[in-house]
Amino acid sequence: MKCTVEEATQLATRALKRAGASKAAAQAAAEALVAAEMEGLTGHGLSRVPLYAQHLREGRADGKAKPKVIRKKGGACLVDANGGLAFLATALAVKEAVKRAQRYGIAYAGVTNSHHFGAAAYHLAPVARAGLVGLALTNSPAAINAWGGKKAFYGTNPIAAIFPRRNADPIVVDLSLTEVVRGKIMLYAKEGRPIPLGWAVDSEGNPTTDAKAALTGSLNAIGGVKGATLALMVEVLTVALTGAAFSFENDSYFEPGNKPRIGHAILAIDPDALAGADSYFSRLEVMVSKMLADAGVRLPGNRRQQAIAKARSEGIDIPDALHQELRSLTRLRK
Repeated sequence: MKCTVEEATQLATRALKRAGASKAAAQAAAEALVAAEMEGLTGHGLSRVPLYAQHLREGRADGKAKPKVIRKKGGACLVDANGGLAFLATALAVKEAVKRAQRYGIAYAGVTNSHHFGAAAYHLAPVARAGLVGLALTNSPAAINAWGGKKAFYGTNPIAAIFPRRNADPIVVDLSLTEVVRGKIMLYAKEGRPIPLGWAVDSEGNPTTDAKAALTGSLNAIGGVKGATLALMVEVLTVALTGAAFSFENDSYFEPGNKPRIGHAILAIDPDALAGADSYFSRLEVMVSKMLADAGVRLPGNRRQQAIAKARSEGIDIPDALHQELRSLTRLRK
């Protein structure tokens, strides 16, 4: 099914509102999921709408929650999502981070008591538009073994960064600390397809090609012990500093469980507070020019920009089964 960006956003918004989200929460989530779909990140796209709707109906996410800044000191602040969907809370954290970085040179805005926040880099666009360097981190329900262990302990714990450029699209980095994101395995499980060996292990720590077994097991960390250690770092930065729940304390999104209390972190840095904005932009272009002089090199984020442009002009392809599911969600009672 081919939909325009506007049609897809309206469909997702109606489905989430019907499930119990406020207009603002539904719109914010829909825009983020459609943005991921446009970039080809289908695991963080419209396939998440049924899951969000289920969590809203089950009370695992509060569709009426209003995020609030509950602590602040200098360049740091803490936003409480109050158990709602992540997108309004993260937008508030980004706004605060930008404001505080512009004043203090650097800022950290934490989010606590939150939910799945989609593609991490999505949240950083406003940071780059303000001429700031941005970082986004989040934990998630347990997915990666602590090194040497057999049970899921850390989340996939994505890391994203954005680096604004002068008169060009920013450099965008967005990566999960697993060989593959859990959302992709979720799609394989839904379609009944086996996953490649090396992506995940089952609940007993055995390598598996069964997508459903992988969802209840663990995902393999990128780079082995190095990826697992990076996951530990993200866990501390997004949970110990915010008071959120550790990954091992959050039940899987894909099975009945507790109310997620996910933690996020947004960091913003003003180049003008260091060597200066002119120096930053000039030095960055020196690096970019040298990179692109090597044939075949592609700047991180370039493929996403191309995908977005194509989606805006040609529309978004939604699998028929998913399109029908989304339409049925717009007709369900709360």
